[in-house]
Amino acid sequence: MAQPAEPSSRDALLSRRVAWDVLEAVAAGAYADVALERALRRRSLAPVDRGFVTELSYGAIRWRQWLDGWLDRLGKVPACKQPPRLRWLLHIGLYQLLRMERIPASAAVNTTVELAKQGKLARLAPVVNGLLRSALRAHEAGEGLALPEEPAAALAQQHSLPLWISRGLFQWCGSEQAERVARAFNQVPPLDLRVNRLRSTPDQATALFAERSIATAPISGCPHGLQVLEPSGDLRQWPGFSEGYWCVQDRAAQWVAPLLDPRPGQRVLDACAAPGGKATHLAELMGDEGEIWAVDRSPGRLQRVAANAARLGCSSIHALASDASQLGQERPEWRNRFDRILVDAPCSGLGTLARHPDARWRVTEASVAELLKLQIVLLDGLRSLLAPGGRLVYATCTIHPSENTEQVHGWLQAHPDLVLESEQQRWPDPIGGDGFYAAVITAPAAA
Repeated sequence: MAQPAEPSSRDALLSRRVAWDVLEAVAAGAYADVALERALRRRSLAPVDRGFVTELSYGAIRWRQWLDGWLDRLGKVPACKQPPRLRWLLHIGLYQLLRMERIPASAAVNTTVELAKQGKLARLAPVVNGLLRSALRAHEAGEGLALPEEPAAALAQQHSLPLWISRGLFQWCGSEQAERVARAFNQVPPLDLRVNRLRSTPDQATALFAERSIATAPISGCPHGLQVLEPSGDLRQWPGFSEGYWCVQDRAAQWVAPLLDPRPGQRVLDACAAPGGKATHLAELMGDEGEIWAVDRSPGRLQRVAANAARLGCSSIHALASDASQLGQERPEWRNRFDRILVDAPCSGLGTLARHPDARWRVTEASVAELLKLQIVLLDGLRSLLAPGGRLVYATCTIHPSENTEQVHGWLQAHPDLVLESEQQRWPDPIGGDGFYAAVITAPAAA
């Protein structure tokens, strides 16, 4: 995906200030997408400036550790001991200088220095100016950061990853795949669409987009998937959105629902349904004939499921706010009721670090351990709802074996009547596609 152009001259300083606000909010605990949306909502910016803010803020968050490496190399004070407000401002300047090819060096340096003066860091403006100019000289001379000898530590520094994730990649998939996954984590993810087979076809959608000069390409392995090659503007204004011809869904997520092999007329449970991408996909695969229960603990998030279902014309979906692990107790009439159950389990999201740049700094080994308990409670609670001969798909958007193969194999040992039909781990790909895991499990048929 092409890098955004330099922001308009009128809002050059404002755009960088907004990105700085996003970095500070994320450092204080906000989620990057929420912080970005809130910051952009407060300011009236042209589309080109909004694109610039998104790339600058997400990029600086993504490359935080690598940028800290430059601060450690060039500054008198280590990055971790810098005043946080100064640290994030320097990240804004360094990211433009070192990773944004279309931004003039003079603009990157001058605007960062000016922000320091306006942002109550005036006495440190000479420090900002000197450090950025030192970085520019080193960059122009082809210099980089010295890498540690340990391969995992070198990968962590080179690709801005926590060391525990880098070491994990070497254990989980080997050194060659680890390098490929690390590169994928730092790509701007492509924009993938799923064409709604209830209302359109990929050929029709492609032609509709072409009329508006929006170039698309088919996605291998996704019969109804299209990649938008150079997305721009408000998606809600694109052709076919209001008519429900398509929705946004990553190609990895598009691979999950077909694993259930849902049939028209069946009863299907999507146990962790919000925001509804997989539930609506199931409805499309079933020709919207059947009974789909979309369950989620959050009533607010369920509103998005209902809105997506309405726009796409999926009348077979029923939304229910509930803890899926308690459905067996709350709805005893649902025992042995569902032909298909999708458990899109709460997980660490380590397969989606390209899409959620702050997650690499938020997820820890301890937080993964807590999720393992939640996943087992969910699987145990849903087991009684699966009909004889029914099919359950356990899916995550993580690449951590503890949440995937180890979790499933351990659970099946406690339920020897169930059969593991297949499982697959897909790794994040620099070409496109999040990392995900899916296991297809079947229950014995009635005697």
